[in-house]
Amino acid sequence: MADLEKLVEELSGLTVMEAAELVKMLEEKWGVSAAAPVAVAAVGAAGGAAEEEKEEKTEFDVVLKETGPKKIDVIKAIRKLTSLGLKEAKTVAETPGSKILEAVSKEAAEEAKKELEAAGAVVELK
Repeated sequence: MADLEKLVEELSGLTVMEAAELVKMLEEKWGVSAAAPVAVAAVGAAGGAAEEEKEEKTEFDVVLKETGPKKIDVIKAIRKLTSLGLKEAKTVAETPGSKILEAVSKEAAEEAKKELEAAGAVVELK
């Protein structure tokens, strides 16, 4: 069995982007989605619509609006932010409205947006 203390130490050293990538990799390997329970909880809380408006949004999607003139730089940025291969990243870059990251923290979403915009893309946080 793995040394859990050592594992916790290693995971604590991850950046937000590395942690998001780790989540995606585990979701793919185990065939699960970390976002599903959140969606179910949001549906169950729909009765308190007034409360939802007061609460600050905690999860964001990073959506590509336009690739811009530097398509290759945008593809590189997409590959850096996700675990996509070259072909998949190219397809995402060529498809306006594509979600680059889903259900990430505000900090991670803003960091990804900044990186994609630096590469020339037009990005929206939802």
